[in-house]
Amino acid sequence: MNQPFQYPQEFLLRAAAGIRVVVRYRIDGGLTDALGQLLAVGRDSCTVRTRTSDVEIPLDRVVAAKEVPPAPARRQAARD
Repeated sequence: MNQPFQYPQEFLLRAAAGIRVVVRYRIDGGLTDALGQLLAVGRDSCTVRTRTSDVEIPLDRVVAAKEVPPAPARRQAARD
């Protein structure tokens, strides 16, 4: 079992690019999540590729982060 990190920023700084993550961070008016592939982590920010876009997140706004399992396979539409 992996040892937990004290701060989510510490997890992100040590995480390997390419893993699937969820990152919760502060925005004006509340919190939001970014779920997707961790592309890069720098000194001040990380970039997560979500289903719709690449999201750059300032590390000082991150309140939680963790690795998540791969996305489930998409189901094919039923045909008549």
